Amino acid sequence: YLNGHSDMIGGALVASQRDEFWQGLADIRHDGGAVLGAFEAWLLLRGMRTLYPRVEAACRNAQAVAEHFHDHAEIVEVLYPGLPSAPDHALAARQMRGGFGGMLSLRVRGGEARAIEVAANVKLWSRATSLGGVESLIEHRASVEGPDTPVPGDLLRLSCGIEDAKDLIADLERALAIGIS
Repeated sequence: YLNGHSDMIGGALVASQRDEFWQGLADIRHDGGAVLGAFEAWLLLRGMRTLYPRVEAACRNAQAVAEHFHDHAEIVEVLYPGLPSAPDHALAARQMRGGFGGMLSLRVRGGEARAIEVAANVKLWSRATSLGGVESLIEHRASVEGPDTPVPGDLLRLSCGIEDAKDLIADLERALAIGIS
């Protein structure tokens, strides 16, 4: 999310106190040279300048997608803390300000093959394993993790970007309609 353009990897690791655990992390960073190069630092700074509007748009889009597909005939379940029906909605509402995040998951009726088919037939969503960019992404997580994953085969992971929510919803609707008789 900090960079927002899916063109670099970086982040921060924070510890609550300077103890043995912290020192181990500091040693790994020092010995491994885990610091950003100048160009990556510039990319991160560029992205952070637009962090607020990007996260705001992603949260708004994820909420709209979750609400739209919550009672959809082709969706078994929507996993998103912004839905009042979510098991931890009250906790999320207390902890999250200004939205419930840009990530959500849909469990597609018809199982793993159907979920893979839906992911393959979207046009606006990009099929990728990433999150927090300006573009909306979709992935069939079980395919990424392999046969031993506990992730259900019917689950699609979505990372909402800054596109118009109506367009994102329409693209998913179109992909869900393919192959239904």
